[in-house]
Amino acid sequence: MAHHAGNDDFEQKPIDDKADKEHKQSPIDTHVGMRMRLRRTLMGMSQERLGEALGLTFQQVQKYERGVNRVSASRLFDLSRVLDVPISFFYDDMPPALAAAYGGQAGSHGARRAMGFSDAQDGFGNDDTLNRRETLELVRAYYRITDAGVRKRVFDLIKSLAPEVDG
Repeated sequence: MAHHAGNDDFEQKPIDDKADKEHKQSPIDTHVGMRMRLRRTLMGMSQERLGEALGLTFQQVQKYERGVNRVSASRLFDLSRVLDVPISFFYDDMPPALAAAYGGQAGSHGARRAMGFSDAQDGFGNDDTLNRRETLELVRAYYRITDAGVRKRVFDLIKSLAPEVDG
């Protein structure tokens, strides 16, 4: 790139495709952020409280959850501890097409394991069940039941009312 002499040199920016690509939001980052938000919400934890536990501002937590900021390996480790989930949780339920586009083969469990993705979980697939307000309220109410025996009976009752799932 040609530079012109004078005071306007600092205003010119070199064209760098690599730098542009690094700033584009990755669908993987978006998925990890959605899973982060899901777990935080299921635990009834605010963005502020999660930020405090990680030494971040709630705005930084928002950026991670929206996939705007990429979560580093060490931050993912910290998140897994604070949110009490394995690291693989953040990659669970990733659409096969997305995993395939980033190095895996859709439907290939060997490739998914080699890439660090767990097998797809039964019951939720690619629908939006876990993100519904009703689901979140139900899970929160369930965990507010302090008596373990009562909580087990509620769990058994719900299971008995639900239709059988072929598996």
